Amino acid sequence: DDMKIAKEEIFGPVLSLMKFKTIEEAIQRANNTRYGLAAGVVTKDINIANTVSRSIRAGTIWINCYFEFDSGCPFGGYKMSGFGKDFGMDAIYKYTKLKSVVTPIFNTPWL
Repeated sequence: DDMKIAKEEIFGPVLSLMKFKTIEEAIQRANNTRYGLAAGVVTKDINIANTVSRSIRAGTIWINCYFEFDSGCPFGGYKMSGFGKDFGMDAIYKYTKLKSVVTPIFNTPWL
């Protein structure tokens, strides 16, 4: 847990594996970082997959796969792992501003 690979967001063909005794310990250790871009869960148990994916604070969680993308699925991190999302409708929001304009229209059947 004190090694650079466990503390920093390292990009490249790198895989970090750590032993754990309980699911709770694995979740705690996964969340014990300033970063949260993505994580992967490998399991045969769908209940464990659901528990872990909902508990880990990362922007993308892959279950039984890794680095799979879909253009409609938002991708981006939590915590210090970036700002905003790429792909999907969330990416479009980076380039738009939401505005509400309210104008009374007189002499209409709705008023």
